Amino acid sequence: MSVQTPLGRVRGLGSAKSGTAHFWHQRVTAVALLPLTIWFVWSIARYAGAPYAEVLEFLHDPINAVAILLFVLAGLYHMVLGVQVVIEDYIHREGTKLALLMFTNFAAFAIGVTCVIAVLRIAV
Repeated sequence: MSVQTPLGRVRGLGSAKSGTAHFWHQRVTAVALLPLTIWFVWSIARYAGAPYAEVLEFLHDPINAVAILLFVLAGLYHMVLGVQVVIEDYIHREGTKLALLMFTNFAAFAIGVTCVIAVLRIAV
């Protein structure tokens, strides 16, 4: 007796598809975001109200520029993974689900590219 549904047997996807990889990507990004978030909150607290030139000097440091890019990109990827789960679990119409997944990926990509360009313009 198989635990797969008839549709799962026909599609050949099994019951989990790629859920394990998705699960681990979420966990790895969450662990990576812990120190990056602490660093980011410290940076915001440290430079809140600081002169513009001082903040620019902070971002000129390659370590800080890389850290902020890692924070933004890991955060966006983690967000996309989480929103994907919510969409897949709670949106039942396939067309709407596909449109929302495409929009989420496009928006995250656009925000990521914008952040990378902004940080690189400041850092370089």
